[in-house]
Amino acid sequence: MKSLRGLISQSALMLMAGLLLVFSALVYVGGDALLSRFVDSRLLRLAETLAKIFEQHPNIIESSGEDYALSGEVSRGKKEQHELQDVTHSLRVFSPDGRLVWKAPNTVAQQPVTDQVLEQVRLGNTVFETVESADGKPVRHLFISIPRQGQVRYVLQAETSLLLYRETLKDLVILLTIGSGTILLGAWVGSGWLAKKVLAPIGVLSTGAETMSEADLGERLTLRLTLDSPYQEFLRLTRSFNSVMDRFQRSVESQRRFVDHAAHELRTPLTILQGNLEVALLKARTSEEYRETLINNLAQVGRLITLTRSLLTLAKFTSDKPPVQLVPLALEPLLQELVEELTILFDERQIKLSLESQSVPPVLGDAQWLKQALMNLLDNALRYTPSGGAVTVHLQAVGEGVAVAVEDTGHGIEPEHLPHLFERFYRTDWARAKDAGGTGLGLPIVKEIAEAHGGTISVTSQVDKGSVFTLRLPVPPHLTDPA
Repeated sequence: MKSLRGLISQSALMLMAGLLLVFSALVYVGGDALLSRFVDSRLLRLAETLAKIFEQHPNIIESSGEDYALSGEVSRGKKEQHELQDVTHSLRVFSPDGRLVWKAPNTVAQQPVTDQVLEQVRLGNTVFETVESADGKPVRHLFISIPRQGQVRYVLQAETSLLLYRETLKDLVILLTIGSGTILLGAWVGSGWLAKKVLAPIGVLSTGAETMSEADLGERLTLRLTLDSPYQEFLRLTRSFNSVMDRFQRSVESQRRFVDHAAHELRTPLTILQGNLEVALLKARTSEEYRETLINNLAQVGRLITLTRSLLTLAKFTSDKPPVQLVPLALEPLLQELVEELTILFDERQIKLSLESQSVPPVLGDAQWLKQALMNLLDNALRYTPSGGAVTVHLQAVGEGVAVAVEDTGHGIEPEHLPHLFERFYRTDWARAKDAGGTGLGLPIVKEIAEAHGGTISVTSQVDKGSVFTLRLPVPPHLTDPA
């Protein structure tokens, strides 16, 4: 497996190599173009100067029967002559038909001028060409016309050696190669140092994370901005990791409490079952006594079944995907059906159950689970509302959602218990004394169902006046738009 440090160094080296290659190619091409332009411009300037001289003084050519060095008017310009000696290799003058009529003293033997070049010059064009000399050296030729009375009288050939030009390009390649190699070496060393410095905080975080265990869930990673890392991104990574650890710790502690409470709640009915059976087996008993023991055990089995069902329900909702199927759902018919089903139970306790509803839009919900949540709230109200009391279900639109409130006239809940009502297995002392059959899981199940629907559950209460549990559900915008 590749290391991040090696990947950073390799990527930086490859990037630098690519940039240097492109840069070197551009420098070489640009240098070649500039040198070529410089050589051609010098050669052209010299040829134009000589062409004017020959045009004004044609006797220089016509009076020379043999190799003739520039003198008189030609040698009049010493600066031009000096440039000619430095730049050119030779000068030759041809007739329009390609016959050599004059050449400078330092001119070496050359191949005759081609017809294509003569034709271009006769048409008034300036012709450049690069050829190899007899000794294999590169030379640059320039052909330009020498007019007379509007006609091409002669063809001037100026020639310069390209050895300096080629050597300059070769030196440029060597310089670029050495420079690029030096830069690549520096980039390789620098990228390794930079990768080590940048990744040092990751090593610190990795070491800290590897040493953590279940017993160290309270520990958190620390990264000092000025000492361990000067980069804010690693501090953000540290905070994010610590935030994940906070949530993980809360989850683990919640699971521990859940397991402890579940074990405690399961142990009580199992202990009672075991005690009843042991007492029944101590001596022979009448059929009535056995029947009473079986009835007591059956009640404990029912409590175990209820507790197990509640635990299974919570387990379903604490998974990654809660078991709800959200579809457009009208709440008013659901509440009316629920109130009708439970009215008989409330009448037996002489408690008035009623529904007060307003026109509300449909919500996205699962009818089965919402009905379960509302039944838990109504069962809670039934348990803790005395005879002669009243339980009212309110349905109304609130803001961008819908609220279902279950209001009772029961004992009420002390303020210190309100923040903990939706914790698993949490029960007030008054509730435990009032109803020993409760499990403390009804309200947590309501909370899980509400959150699975994107809603919330809240409670307000006053002692000796009653409580109000409010289930709020959001309404999607497309369900509120008129058809």
